[in-house]
Amino acid sequence: MRVKVLRRHIRASRDIDQTIAYYLEHAPEGVADRFLDELELALQHIAQHPGTGSRRYANASSIEGLRFWTLRHFPFAVFYAEHPHHIAVLRVLHQSSDLPQHLN
Repeated sequence: MRVKVLRRHIRASRDIDQTIAYYLEHAPEGVADRFLDELELALQHIAQHPGTGSRRYANASSIEGLRFWTLRHFPFAVFYAEHPHHIAVLRVLHQSSDLPQHLN
């Protein structure tokens, strides 16, 4: 099994930065670090097993091959698309947001 390189798009980086800022301001100490730890585990899983993500929102978006993987203890999903030589990490979105709108 070949692990693919993850390429984080700027929008995904912004999503992560905004989430960390929110947790640092509004959540108890350590929550932002736990979010980052869990996000890293999710990204490792995606790199190793990209085909296991859900295609639930694939039809609601114009992004070919769109999949997502949810974090276990945080209400966020990592949206990505697999390409021949890499995986594009497109967004990291709260699951209660208007996901189809954010994906287009």
